[in-house]
Amino acid sequence: MFLKQLEKHNPELIDFAFELHKTGQILPDTYVIDLDMIHDNTVKMVAEAKKYGVELLYMTKQLGRNPIVAKEIQSAGIENAVVVDFREAEVFMENGLNLGNVGHLVQTPKALLKKIISYGTKYFTMYSLENTVDLNEAAKAVGKIQPVILKIQDTKDDIYPGQVGGFTLDELDNQLSELRDLSNVKVVGLTTFPAILFDEKTGDYHSTSNMETVKKAKELFNKHGVECSVVSLPSATATKSIKLISELGGTEGEPGHSLTGTTPMHATKDLPEKPAYCYVSEISHSYGDHSFIYGGGYYRRGHLKNAIVKDGDKVESAEVLPLDNSSIDYYLELNKKFKSGLPVVMSSRTQMFVTRSTVALVKGLHTGSPKLIGLYDTQGRELAKGVK
Repeated sequence: MFLKQLEKHNPELIDFAFELHKTGQILPDTYVIDLDMIHDNTVKMVAEAKKYGVELLYMTKQLGRNPIVAKEIQSAGIENAVVVDFREAEVFMENGLNLGNVGHLVQTPKALLKKIISYGTKYFTMYSLENTVDLNEAAKAVGKIQPVILKIQDTKDDIYPGQVGGFTLDELDNQLSELRDLSNVKVVGLTTFPAILFDEKTGDYHSTSNMETVKKAKELFNKHGVECSVVSLPSATATKSIKLISELGGTEGEPGHSLTGTTPMHATKDLPEKPAYCYVSEISHSYGDHSFIYGGGYYRRGHLKNAIVKDGDKVESAEVLPLDNSSIDYYLELNKKFKSGLPVVMSSRTQMFVTRSTVALVKGLHTGSPKLIGLYDTQGRELAKGVK
């Protein structure tokens, strides 16, 4: 999906990925991440966000919840993270990183509430009155007032399977006064997901139907005397969509794949953010006229189609054949036959935290001093010495 863009805009990453494989510094099934490019991409988004007064919270699940990546993003100007779930919150707290939003997309288990409130997060996102009451009790126990954002999701909204939850408009109308009066929780705003998506037909970003629900929810905030100072509009946050966030009345966006130049729009257009990762594998064996490469990092929604294989100074393109949805990605199949042991580089949309890959962090690619910084698993933990 992104291989051609990677070849065009970050060939240094491809070259160093091949070198890391050649020298045995990484094994197949490794994502190689260019920290410097992530830094540059972040700086561009921060500048655009400042123009429109939009707050940014960064997301790293797609990069394996990596604390070094997070620190690079923070150093480039985005101070706080939105953690996708409670596991990510644990990783970030363990590494002393700033939490900006906990509970969106995954609500927080009761047993972790006090710990996270004590550690400190700018916001919790809440899906229900019941969960917010639990949060209020936890905040009371640790002596804090916790700001919260309410997720609004009416019955006709765009909803991804596995992400269902939030206040319907009727629930919001019936419960907002009770939420307002909780002693240790302060309702400060609302969110929906997804708010903005890339439209392949028009080649541009557009708001989803959820924005009509957001508009009605803001009216209910006014009705019940609750100030809606935060309107978080996540999904597809990038330099080219930040203006739209502002035009829709949003105050906050959550860049994720734009940090690595790998949103759907990046696959078709040259945008400010440039590609910052690739996936490295190796020819395991051949069967008939096709070769099979080591899997482990395959993401079924990633539209993986293309690969390049290096044999000495020769680089040859190949097609990655579709994997049946009922199968585990022990191997991925190429449409050509190659020698066993040759390195393979790919680049497609991924969510590293749901894979079993290794994550290799690199720097210095664009200053002539490339260096492997470290190896991590996809849950943000550094690998033990000698493990690749």
